[in-house]
Amino acid sequence: MDISVSLTVNGKAVAATLDSRTLLVQLLRERLGLTGTHVGCDTAQCGACTVHMNGKAIKSCSIVAMQAEGAEVLTIEGVAKADGTLHPMQQAFKDNHGLQCGFCTPGMVMNALDFAQGHPNPTEQEVRESLEGNLCRCTGYHNIVKSIIAGAKAMGGKL
Repeated sequence: MDISVSLTVNGKAVAATLDSRTLLVQLLRERLGLTGTHVGCDTAQCGACTVHMNGKAIKSCSIVAMQAEGAEVLTIEGVAKADGTLHPMQQAFKDNHGLQCGFCTPGMVMNALDFAQGHPNPTEQEVRESLEGNLCRCTGYHNIVKSIIAGAKAMGGKL
């Protein structure tokens, strides 16, 4: 059964007619071409598909697109400034070598942005606990943690 869904993605109004079983991650990647949101596990375990919906980090592989009706969705493509200037959290990941293969990075950054809004000066332990739902198969998380601490400080509690 097809349904219509309207939402705002990265500040732009979007409307689509979709199968009612279409996941938000499928809408973003396959219909809107926003491939920075990755599919890693299809079971909401890895966090590679993390986006913001109405200001909160969610795993888009566990949300049916119609649940986003009327919502504001922010993907990794909408985080940097229009002129290409990186967001402070993205810059912190770059400066602190918080990525290796890069597959998990968009989800890590999106989760970190949500976390940092409430933790402008986080401890290492707080950051490690916040990463519980995001998996990286390349690193020992050390540089990811350093990146999030630096990014949170640079953000000062603001997105």
